[in-house]
Amino acid sequence: MEINVMLQHIRHHRTEIFLLLLLALSVVLTGCAVGPNYKRPAANVPDAFRQPVEADTVNQPSQNPATSLGDEKWWEVFQDRELQGLIRTALKNNYDVRIAAARVLEAQAQLGITRADQLPSVGAGGAITSNRSAKNGPIPSFQTTLGQVNASAIWNLDFWGRYRRATEASRAGLVASEWAQKEVMSTLVASVATDYFLLRQLDLQLEISKRTLSSRRDSLQLTKTLEQHGINSLLDVRQSEQLVYTAAAEIPDLQRQISQEENAISILLGNNPGDIPRGLKLTEQPHAPEVPVGLPSTLLERRPDILQAEQNLVAANAQIGVARSAYFPQISLTGTAGYASSSLANLVSGPAIWTLAGSVAQPIFQGGRLKSGVRLAEARRQELLLSYQQTIQSAFRDVSNALIAYRKNREFRVEQQHLAEAAGDAARLSEVRFKVGTTDYLEVLTNNTNYFSAELTLAQAQGNELIALVQLYQALGGGWQQ
Repeated sequence: MEINVMLQHIRHHRTEIFLLLLLALSVVLTGCAVGPNYKRPAANVPDAFRQPVEADTVNQPSQNPATSLGDEKWWEVFQDRELQGLIRTALKNNYDVRIAAARVLEAQAQLGITRADQLPSVGAGGAITSNRSAKNGPIPSFQTTLGQVNASAIWNLDFWGRYRRATEASRAGLVASEWAQKEVMSTLVASVATDYFLLRQLDLQLEISKRTLSSRRDSLQLTKTLEQHGINSLLDVRQSEQLVYTAAAEIPDLQRQISQEENAISILLGNNPGDIPRGLKLTEQPHAPEVPVGLPSTLLERRPDILQAEQNLVAANAQIGVARSAYFPQISLTGTAGYASSSLANLVSGPAIWTLAGSVAQPIFQGGRLKSGVRLAEARRQELLLSYQQTIQSAFRDVSNALIAYRKNREFRVEQQHLAEAAGDAARLSEVRFKVGTTDYLEVLTNNTNYFSAELTLAQAQGNELIALVQLYQALGGGWQQ
């Protein structure tokens, strides 16, 4: 309360102090900010994404260039409800996402610290000193008490824009950290979806292996019975056993991969290793044969890594102004006002004391430090400019590679499906021919082996097609939209 009364007295009696501060504020507001203003650099953007050469380009479906798969929400792309639940859990609990969120908070706090340099610092304090002297001959002992309260302020004027440029750099750093967080989210969504589709692929391959093993065991039992009655030879039994053991050997290896894949997904979810719920089968996952990719220029506004690289460039550009401002004088205003009294009861009504000072510091000789500081900032900006342009080119490559992979994996899956159907027919026909005695068991062995391999490869092709869709979605900048 006493400090408030003191400040009221100062406002009433010393208005010239505040007039000077207002004058200084007007100087700051009209001052210039040295250093270059940011302007987005030109980027070498192609007119269209490079796509695979189609065997039949006449019947290719037309696409609206204004739409893109990357604009869709992740739950619109991945419609398996169990997969959606896994992604939501991962976005909530994954450690990388939480670390990225903490870095955003750090950047917010750093921005607040940097921005505070533009404002004056004000403090208040007080002191009480009491001295008692001993009796010295005829001089009696006496006691003196001195009380003092004061308020002080210091303001480093931002006439050259040093603190404004530093704030601009910190603000860009905050935005960059936010885009880095979105990049982590996009990567996490793609990782969970990729691992989930790989898990469903392994589930399908395990199902095929178990079904094949059961069928081959029945065939082996029949072959043994025929051998015991002298119809088949022991060689036929051994060849039938090879089919059984081949299918049986696949099962433990697939079970190992399934458990390890479940562990990988659990870690992405922020959980300890455990079981993962399943939803739609691999063959039931909805996905369009053709997806819109949009215009290449839209990547510059959608891909988190490109936008993060640009904000890093903005921050480096602002730091050039900070470095150049060191050439100019630093202007500071300081002021102190208060009361001092030997009577504590009259402390705030006693005589006022105040000081007001201004200082200017101009660097004269720094041994090349200031010049090197500017060169360092400019070199840093050039580095991040090249990094920004490189990130853009990498984005175009990612989209092209993913687009080619999705289409060619689909074509491979279609052909592999035909191969599996043909191999299945051949395996069934050879079984019939063997039972009627028109061929030996070697033909059955060969065709069954081919059919089993074709089924496993088809399951892998179906998984690769879905995984390529995930990669295309991520390459187009999707996955972070909430």
